[in-house]
Amino acid sequence: MKPARTPVRILAAAAAAASLVAVSACSSTKSGGSDSASSGGKVTIGLVTKTNSNPYFVKLRESAQAEAESKGAKLIALAGKFDGDNQGQVDAINNLVAQNVKGILITPSSSKGVLGAIAAARSKGVLVIALDTATDPADAVDATFATDNKAAGVTQGRYVHAALGGASPNLLLLDGTPGSSVDDMRHDGFLEGFGLTDKSAAVKGTAVTNGDQTKAQTAMENLLQRDPGVNAVYTINEPAAAGASEALAGKSGTSKVVIGSIDGSCTGVRNVQSGKFAATVMQFPKKMAAMGVDTVVEYARSKKKPSGFVDTGSQLITDKPAAGIPSKDTAWGLQNCWG
Repeated sequence: MKPARTPVRILAAAAAAASLVAVSACSSTKSGGSDSASSGGKVTIGLVTKTNSNPYFVKLRESAQAEAESKGAKLIALAGKFDGDNQGQVDAINNLVAQNVKGILITPSSSKGVLGAIAAARSKGVLVIALDTATDPADAVDATFATDNKAAGVTQGRYVHAALGGASPNLLLLDGTPGSSVDDMRHDGFLEGFGLTDKSAAVKGTAVTNGDQTKAQTAMENLLQRDPGVNAVYTINEPAAAGASEALAGKSGTSKVVIGSIDGSCTGVRNVQSGKFAATVMQFPKKMAAMGVDTVVEYARSKKKPSGFVDTGSQLITDKPAAGIPSKDTAWGLQNCWG
């Protein structure tokens, strides 16, 4: 009986040896550690957005893809299932590290929730750059390329206040996703620009929309039932503004409600042009994406790392300018939307 078992033992030993060789080979490759950590000699870059459905992140992804192709790099784009899907983004980061990307560009849904995954990626030599949304703390990533969202919020607030023409404000706030630095900065900036605080009597209600049009419409309808006298609306982004506009459509006494927003998509600019919104503050995700891709490619070649916050700019778009608030009209906006 002994000899009959010998071949099995030999096979098992051979398999174990092969397994050890495979483990050793895998362990010798460090993510982001060399230019060989790429596909076919190309620099491989990961992109993690909040969702695949929000038009803003679709544009950012498309722009990153175009820039990667122009630089001879490979882009792997992943996303959370919804705005606020922190675990989905953590899984995406881990997935990209396993694919040996050189750098990761991320728009974090939670400014704190992805810190562990980011730290693990950086410890393996992966360059991590936040786009659009800062982490908390900001130095959890190598650099941030984004809109100054506090300043964009201030601009929206100043304009909405001015557009009321001296009327006493009855304000509703359609926020985004709790825990996101973008949401906090835009919300706080808007109130600062308007000259109010969360405790001001003029603030008649707030709602979380996750930046989603359908959720925003439902939230707006509910808020209107409680306080139909609204004349001003803050929105976290243009899908939320579109939801607010739909909720107001056809309701008596709401034709002069001033809706402000932030994004600057071509659709959003057309909504300003048609009068659905009073104004929007344009961002430049194409610029963010291109800068992010270019920086990772440069890092792969020279090991040069970026640092700090880089403001990619913003611009108020309206066809009804207010004195003392710099703006561009919708004709300019349609030529430059999300440029």
